[in-house]
Amino acid sequence: MDNIIEAKQLQIERKHFHVEFRENDRGKFLRITEEAHGRRNTIIVPSTGVDEFTSAIGEVLAQVEGVQPA
Repeated sequence: MDNIIEAKQLQIERKHFHVEFRENDRGKFLRITEEAHGRRNTIIVPSTGVDEFTSAIGEVLAQVEGVQPA
């Protein structure tokens, strides 16, 4: 059973995103779920890789003209 430590939901255009930091007996992890048109896709990033994951997103966005990373 997962324990939700922190969660945020947002809607961008027709997509709903659920960003959750969770914990279970195997450890802590970030879970990102996208819901659109009745379909759901989820990625899970172990807590040990969250900094590297968010850094990679920032680096990709920094290379895109007109998009500023948060």
